[in-house]
Amino acid sequence: MSDPLKHECGIAVVRLRKPLSYYKDKYGTALWGLNKLFLLMEKQHNRGQDGIGIGCVKLDMPLGQPYIFRRRDAAKDSMAAVFSNELKSFNKMAREGVLDPEKPESVKQKFDFGGEVLVGHLRYGTSGEFDSGSCHPYLRRSNWPTRTLMVMGNFNMTNAGDLNKKLMDRGQHPIFGTDTQTVLEEIGFHLDEHHTDLYHKMRDEGIDGRKIPAMISDQIDLPTILRDSGEPWDGGYAISGVVGNGDMFVMRDPRGIRPCHVYQDDEVIAFASERVPLMTVFEASKDEVKEVEPGTATIIRRDGSQSTQRFHDEKPLSPCSFERIYFSRGNDPSIYRERKAMGAALVDQVYEAIGRDFDKSVFTFIPNTAETAYYGFLDGLRLLRRQQVRSEIMTACEKGVLTEDVLDELIMRNWPRGEKAVHKDIKMRTFISQEKGRAQLVSHVYDITYDLVKEGDALVALDDSIVRGTTLKESILKILARTNPHKIVVCSTAPQIRYPDCYGIDMSELGKFIAFQAAVNLIKCAGKTRLLGDVYDLCKAELAKPKEERVNQVKRIYADFTDEEISAEISRMVYPEDIDWSGDVDVIFQTIDNLRACIKGPCGDWYFTGDYPTPGGFGTVNLAYVKWFEGSDGRSYDLPL
Repeated sequence: MSDPLKHECGIAVVRLRKPLSYYKDKYGTALWGLNKLFLLMEKQHNRGQDGIGIGCVKLDMPLGQPYIFRRRDAAKDSMAAVFSNELKSFNKMAREGVLDPEKPESVKQKFDFGGEVLVGHLRYGTSGEFDSGSCHPYLRRSNWPTRTLMVMGNFNMTNAGDLNKKLMDRGQHPIFGTDTQTVLEEIGFHLDEHHTDLYHKMRDEGIDGRKIPAMISDQIDLPTILRDSGEPWDGGYAISGVVGNGDMFVMRDPRGIRPCHVYQDDEVIAFASERVPLMTVFEASKDEVKEVEPGTATIIRRDGSQSTQRFHDEKPLSPCSFERIYFSRGNDPSIYRERKAMGAALVDQVYEAIGRDFDKSVFTFIPNTAETAYYGFLDGLRLLRRQQVRSEIMTACEKGVLTEDVLDELIMRNWPRGEKAVHKDIKMRTFISQEKGRAQLVSHVYDITYDLVKEGDALVALDDSIVRGTTLKESILKILARTNPHKIVVCSTAPQIRYPDCYGIDMSELGKFIAFQAAVNLIKCAGKTRLLGDVYDLCKAELAKPKEERVNQVKRIYADFTDEEISAEISRMVYPEDIDWSGDVDVIFQTIDNLRACIKGPCGDWYFTGDYPTPGGFGTVNLAYVKWFEGSDGRSYDLPL
């Protein structure tokens, strides 16, 4: 993706099913679990650059001994820093005789992360401050282990304002700025309530106070706590939490918007946002890694017993299609196939755009994340050409003119030519720059292969998605134009992004989308500027309705124009006018029908279609338009309190 769109957060959970001594005897180290956590996080490093956090809960620690631990870091290279610091601490304690690495009980007692429940989070923030204090996991401490709670997740709650108001109505004092704190406090509230009820019941029955903590630990009803907590949530989420006594849970939103997978054997139960890290780290087959069922919570008690229970009614599934297009690593077998299919699905549009002339076209991709789709794109181009050659050979046979020269001419000419026309310098990192200076950096991050494009050639570049078009206009097209083609065709494997996301992707400001800007331009050119004000009034009226009754009024902005008309306007808007080049630019987008055909199973496509899976989505899109019309910037999630 050439535009600066952030990734999704990632989670990793390792729950050991054996004592630490088992792993020391079999694998040579009592830190086997921590090593696996590191690998799961490293294999999902694509999901987090703002910072990381890790946590640990030790089972059955004696009263008075620490049992819950956390480290967070938002500095550059935070992953390496956190884990290397813990390893240094471990080695130092071993050298000084504080702990004996050969004795697992010593490791558990002395080393903070020598425990059985290990969690990790990679953060790509869409709200809150980007510092270590905003990194997950969040921790709610108490002198009762059964009231202590650690929570992390990949999510956005569209109704965070309502949830905070609910906390205040109870008399609580929530910390604004992040919905993670809201989720922590909501679960914590119900945990406290449940804990208090159990305590009072046992106390009133005259049970010895020293026996009460263990009895409460045995009787905590996590399914009910999660059901009561999650009922009002509107959003996409994969959330993991650990109670101080060692009970843990992983829950996924009922529509399956955010991904979550689980692997289990007799040694470990592990969760991750993506499937392939679990396959790689535990050397598991594809069939051994399962999706966490939407709307359910997998609960693992401190004694190792486990259950999966529904905490929310079943809803129509709407998994985020951007996971398939861009976010998840492409070495997942199903995602790999789907991305290739997305590339192949663009062939017909591109063939027309290049004037049906393969002989005078060069095909490439930019950026590197589009490479898998590019392979499918080339496969589709070659298949089309093979079909043409076959037809031409059959015709020549029927006419009796199939000679060796004719055969050579048919087979050798006009074949699709794929080249590495654009290179990325992996030593340069554009994410460290503020957005206003990013375009200048991008012009140096990418470089071209000179003399590949000949006079009269068209240059076709495959991108996985185009959100704002800013980088395309200010950098990418200028780079491509240095090859001096007569035409540049940029094709996106994703459809036009027309509407904001509200479930975790950092794209909630409607006015920054190039497709929206193009539609507004077309409205003004058609002399229908009044429509913009009419839609503003309609959006404000929607926001006054109950959430369940809202509809997407922003669809009216696009209603009078075809996809092709909007694409043509985008092509005009991104043309790099301030360079010495006079070729044409054509921007092509995937169609919705083709996207749905490429992705197997349900396909969440609200950012393309405006059809949101939850009521909060319709509030977001209408509020985003109101803020754009009023000239206000910022996140458009939920209504202000």
